[in-house]
Amino acid sequence: MKFKYTVCFLKQGNRILMLNREKAPIMGIWNGVGGKIEGDESPVQAALREVWEETGIRLNHFFSEGVVKWTTSNGSVDGIHVFLAVIDQSLDYPTPIKTREGILDWKKIDWILDSNNLGIPEKVPHYLPLLINDEGYHDFHYEAGSIIYEKSESRE
Repeated sequence: MKFKYTVCFLKQGNRILMLNREKAPIMGIWNGVGGKIEGDESPVQAALREVWEETGIRLNHFFSEGVVKWTTSNGSVDGIHVFLAVIDQSLDYPTPIKTREGILDWKKIDWILDSNNLGIPEKVPHYLPLLINDEGYHDFHYEAGSIIYEKSESRE
């Protein structure tokens, strides 16, 4: 299933490049970079483009990827394509950086996943650890505040 949006997490060591967004729908929240899939782009093509546009970092592939789905209040299924890239330690990318989308900054993984952190989208702490620890493709369904997880062999 193809959804409209991507979110990409760039991991370097024990930290991830996060964006504090200036625009709705998640204004003021720290999240990965990403955005809308354009035209006939695949989710991977859109994610690679969005990372380049928002950070200036050119990626060739992702360590892990997947889809997070949820049921909306009207009963339909919505979702987002999620990606994790591992960035070489030699890349010098000093932050914070002010961009047209918001502020980019490296955040420690422990800070992102801390249960007291209210500045992260609610689903991220549920699926991000699996993206970090298990290379490949993942299928997540968010339901009643938790993730139902399936490792998948393909994107179908």
